[in-house]
Amino acid sequence: MKKVFCLLVSALLGCCLLPAGAEVSTRPADAYSPALKELAEKAGFRIGICLSPDQLKNQSYLDLLSSQFNTTTCTNETKAYSLLNQQASQRSEDGMPRMDFSLADRMVGWARDHGVGVRGHVLTWDAYMTEWFFHEDYSQAKPVASREVLLARLESYITQVVTHFETKFPGVIYCWDVVNEAMGDSAGEYAAGDPTLRRTVRNGQPNPFYRYIGEDYVEYSFLYARNAAEALGADIRLFYNDYNMLYPEKRNAAKHLVERINSFAADEKGNPRKLIDGIGMQGYMGGYGQQSGCLSSDLIANTRASIRAFADLGMEVHITEMALRNYEASRDAEHAAFYGRMFEMLRGINRELGRDVLTSVTIWGVSDVTPNAWNEYTWKLNGTFGGILTEKGEIKTSFDAMYDALAGEDS
Repeated sequence: MKKVFCLLVSALLGCCLLPAGAEVSTRPADAYSPALKELAEKAGFRIGICLSPDQLKNQSYLDLLSSQFNTTTCTNETKAYSLLNQQASQRSEDGMPRMDFSLADRMVGWARDHGVGVRGHVLTWDAYMTEWFFHEDYSQAKPVASREVLLARLESYITQVVTHFETKFPGVIYCWDVVNEAMGDSAGEYAAGDPTLRRTVRNGQPNPFYRYIGEDYVEYSFLYARNAAEALGADIRLFYNDYNMLYPEKRNAAKHLVERINSFAADEKGNPRKLIDGIGMQGYMGGYGQQSGCLSSDLIANTRASIRAFADLGMEVHITEMALRNYEASRDAEHAAFYGRMFEMLRGINRELGRDVLTSVTIWGVSDVTPNAWNEYTWKLNGTFGGILTEKGEIKTSFDAMYDALAGEDS
């Protein structure tokens, strides 16, 4: 942690190297005691930042994560396309898929060793999914396997992944995003008349799970995940995760999807099994690659409205990939104030609802990002000056505003 705050000195001495208008904190390290995570716990939720393999090598980042936060999410390393091993799958004696957990294990192992919980992200996601998974003998040169075979592979994959992490790192992965981004955005991406807006197409390409298994791949994914968690006797919460969940269209579609998932399977007495515990709201807020739409009070109001709507469904809510976008350095002070207002709302939402509905917040847009060709996706997604840290790792006033908002009357 000392390394992170020592960077403040270099920031002040070398401020000419920072973008004009950058708002860097001047608070000493002891100003962040109690830790941010302790303040969030009083409001009823965990708070965290994401973790990538590069960040796993950055000791200053790790010090900040372990000292101020109590949850993290691997950026890509617990996704199917990262875990699946084609050659091992082709050699498997039972015909079921096989995985390489080595990198993910290092990341989850670090979290365990430092008392940080992990959001498992994600079991079933169409984007970037390995096509060979759906073919006979795990080879794209061969025909697509039958629905029955693919359901068996999906069940095996989910069961193996949930079981592996819970067995090796008991209690560390406290929830899983079971299905990610299964709802489309506009006509042509979902079947006409489908109230759940289930995605048939992404960026012009068919959703392979929908295409080869059918629309009920979502329900089956939750069924398999619930069965795996129950077999382990583990309290692993199961979430549906998507972007634009703060807007009415997807908010309403999610309501229908939750109802479908929780009426899909029955217990031995014939009662519906609750397969889904919560909704993950990806918190990308503001214009994508542009300032228009950023820092608007409507974003806070819509987030609050969605949390309340999902609470009415009996769902927990996680904000899973928060990026409060800002693309203009001159508006850093405004960005910090917006961060403060957002977390003032989040601090009070559980008290307002009378129970802990919001139980986790994870920040994805952690650091500022210089726009250039090689990271165009990242800076558009998170905002050039949308971070709580500068590109060099200095604490920004947006972090301070978040801290003060959570401290509330205790500040």
